[in-house]
Amino acid sequence: MSTVAVIEDDVPTSNQLRGWIEAARPGIVVHQWFTRDDAEAAIARERYDVVVLDIELGRERHAGVAIINTINKHRATPVLVVSAMPATIYRSIMKALDAWDYLQKTTFEEADFIDTFLEMLRAAKDKGGAAPASAAAPATSELSLDPLRQNSPIWRGQRVNLPLTAQRILAVLHQRRGDVVSYEELFQVVKSGRNRDNVRKHVSTIRDALREIDPAFDSIENVPMRGFRWAPAKA
Repeated sequence: MSTVAVIEDDVPTSNQLRGWIEAARPGIVVHQWFTRDDAEAAIARERYDVVVLDIELGRERHAGVAIINTINKHRATPVLVVSAMPATIYRSIMKALDAWDYLQKTTFEEADFIDTFLEMLRAAKDKGGAAPASAAAPATSELSLDPLRQNSPIWRGQRVNLPLTAQRILAVLHQRRGDVVSYEELFQVVKSGRNRDNVRKHVSTIRDALREIDPAFDSIENVPMRGFRWAPAKA
């Protein structure tokens, strides 16, 4: 039976996350921890399949960072960070710590959380605690999708931290590279918020994440009134 840790100091938020997890996977065991000390003691004692945590716990602004370091010392447990801290700043920090994904509170839907969580759980079971995906692709590759079934894109040898919906959009654009992918086609991979503004936000997130690795990235083109296209690299 799978066991998950939810590390969140806000009780209503912790209970909400636990409810989503239990609804998505009935019978799963969820341990809730509300302080850094209790969480670190549990991580040393238990073998969790997935850890969901906030960065700020009580008065400790970066308690989550310390907890991730503790997790990495013990075993390669997939970590999903759910925090109110701005994603533009903290996503790259979490990537450097080998967190699986970063969801900013109030900016994602329940379906995004559940999809991401279930992918992490499947990967944890399939891999049994394998090495981080960042080691899965050679630096010479450009874009590798779903390496080692961990559902994390690799761009030029580095893992790209993206929410699951953004990963799906990236996969469609890359698979259809050279073609215009219409908004209507992209709606098929967006489970909630099926509108053009939402798709544009996801594409902006993809561009930002790729530019963290490659500041010159400009392969995703906006085709006015139609959609987006993955264009060939410019000479």
